[in-house]
Amino acid sequence: MAEEADTIQTTGNGADNGPQIALISQYVKDMSFENPNAPAVYQWQDQPQIDVQFNIGADKVGEEVVEISLKIEVKAIAPQGTAFAVELVYAAIFGMRNVPEDQMQPFMLAEAPRLLFPFARRVLADAIRDGGFPPLLLEPIDFGGLYVQQAQAMAQTTGEPAGHA
Repeated sequence: MAEEADTIQTTGNGADNGPQIALISQYVKDMSFENPNAPAVYQWQDQPQIDVQFNIGADKVGEEVVEISLKIEVKAIAPQGTAFAVELVYAAIFGMRNVPEDQMQPFMLAEAPRLLFPFARRVLADAIRDGGFPPLLLEPIDFGGLYVQQAQAMAQTTGEPAGHA
């Protein structure tokens, strides 16, 4: 009686054909900080409203290489005007080999951003602090939960089951 084992398969030449993902490099791809009302902004008494927007991008840059980018835009607006505006694109290159097609999108849109977020958060907080403002410490984001919500919303509009997003 043959038992199925959850082991990594190898081809005849000993090459590994199990799924593999590796972080190759991470970096600031683009960043801008605007302080359009300096020096007057430092005398304003009103607390600005903070608007934070996120966007995730995935671009294939090689046969087994993908770049995942996390774009974060922050605007602080007070009654007197814009206190500051920051745009950060923080990215990473991942090597991906033998990853099943149905697992590619969840990794690129949920797991990879989860890995990048703490680093992007620090860069953003430092830039805002260096601009003369208290650092903005963003709360952790549940990228997996957001991915599932988006997949379910897409499934409702297309009529497909959520697993096929």
